Amino acid sequence: MKLKTKLTLGVGLLFLLIVLMSVIGSVYINKLKSDTEKILTANYNSLEFSKNMLLALDKITTDSLVAVSDFQKNNKLQEKNLTEFGEKEATQSLNLHFSSYLKQPSQEKEKLIREDLARIMSLNMKGIERKSDIAIITAENATFWIVSLGTVCFLIAFILLFNLPQTIAEPISQLTFSIRQIAAKNYNERVHFKGSEEFNGLADSFNTMAEKLQEYESSSLSKQLMDKKRIETLVNNMHDAVIGLDENHFIYMINDEALKITNLRKEEIIGKTAHEVAVNNDLMRELLKNIDHPVKEPIKIVRDNKENYFEQDIIPINIVKTGEKETRYIGKVILLRNITPFKELDFAKTNFIATISHELKTPISAIKMGVQLLGNQKFGALNDQQKELLKSINDDGQRLLNITGELLNLSQVETGNIRLTIEKCSPKEMVQAAVKNVEKLAEQKNVPINTEYLIGENDWVNADFDKTVWVINNFLTNAVKHSFQDENIEIRVEKLDSMIQFSITDTGSGIDEKYHRQIFDRYFQVPGEQQNGTGLGLAISKNFIEKQNGEIGVKSAPNQGSTFYFRLPEG
Repeated sequence: MKLKTKLTLGVGLLFLLIVLMSVIGSVYINKLKSDTEKILTANYNSLEFSKNMLLALDKITTDSLVAVSDFQKNNKLQEKNLTEFGEKEATQSLNLHFSSYLKQPSQEKEKLIREDLARIMSLNMKGIERKSDIAIITAENATFWIVSLGTVCFLIAFILLFNLPQTIAEPISQLTFSIRQIAAKNYNERVHFKGSEEFNGLADSFNTMAEKLQEYESSSLSKQLMDKKRIETLVNNMHDAVIGLDENHFIYMINDEALKITNLRKEEIIGKTAHEVAVNNDLMRELLKNIDHPVKEPIKIVRDNKENYFEQDIIPINIVKTGEKETRYIGKVILLRNITPFKELDFAKTNFIATISHELKTPISAIKMGVQLLGNQKFGALNDQQKELLKSINDDGQRLLNITGELLNLSQVETGNIRLTIEKCSPKEMVQAAVKNVEKLAEQKNVPINTEYLIGENDWVNADFDKTVWVINNFLTNAVKHSFQDENIEIRVEKLDSMIQFSITDTGSGIDEKYHRQIFDRYFQVPGEQQNGTGLGLAISKNFIEKQNGEIGVKSAPNQGSTFYFRLPEG
């Protein structure tokens, strides 16, 4: 518990008890005052009135008019001061006897009047005794509570008097002794306080200081220099470029590989900020653009008349200082990994695929043409088995042509050789062209294609007509393949902000959400489905749309169909 909390509780409790004692004393004093006033106003006045009526009764024989007036006056006052049980009946009896006495005086009636007055006086005397006993009890209770609370206040004050100075003085004395030990270079000294949280925090700070002093004392400058040389040698011999920045972007470290690719000299940049260096260095300027949000695209750097590719990685450096618990940010390291060999292999693979696809396309087309000629009746009639065989060869040839076409498109995408003709196009014409390409396939499966245009006649889209129709055609082909027979395919074209959205919805088995990101990757196919494609169509579609500054995506769930969509800028 904190020392401040202890003091607040102790002094606060003492204050509350003193206030409570004052309140109880005031309450009991007021109660005693009330009991005394009740005796004076209720019973003493009745005794006074009864005494005056006795004196008036004695004077009736000598001065009857004045005495009767005094008697009646005191009798009326007595009637207004009836406070004891039985006093009302006694007063009424007095009135009756006095009225009878005035009509016909006699000693017997006078005796009755005196008995009534004695009875009233007796009742009030008993009331005075009873109320006096109550006042005595009230005084005793007041004395008990005041003495009890006073005793508790005394005990609390006594405890604070003996404990508080020791609680404050003992940690200070121990801390003073420990400081003297540290001053004498005894860095093993530690303090441990018990109880107060303030002193515990002070002890933690002192122990942290002593631990750091001990660390600095035990380390030597030569050892630190050797460790620094070892790290510098390790960094300089790395094949990746390394640039170290502190928390204020000052360059404190750069290896030889980084100097080579930036064409800088070490003495020119160490101690300067990265922004100062970037003013005259294009590569550093490019690195700083992505320093907070590294991009996945490789950076191309021309060195020795050769294109080199580097993958940028930003590594934040966070440390926990000795004796502390919180992590502190002290800078970051820019790491450039040389991926040129992998990129060259990727280019070789792409060129190989493009060459093979191109070379295969011609003989496959020739095979399809030969199949069509064989099917011509001019060359002779074919039996059913021969027709089935030719149909199978034709279908396989078409499938091979589709695959080689997709591979050629993919090689264009990977090499960046896509030729786009961006112009204002009619969304309706695009959809109609794509629907016409898949009409026969849809009719074979009896899958109607419905179109809905939620755009105006003057709404255009900036796009490459052929590439966009290819994407819609790919979406529709997939929708027909995966839709159930006699179910509809819905095409919707609508305007969303400054974009035109094309969406194709089928009624197939749907795609699990965990595959939504992978569905547009090359060669990926949803597990469990019939594998009758190459897995390239959606990947190529994604590249075609993104190259036109558009967006592409999918909305689907198991057993709820799928909606593939893309958005292109409005024209």
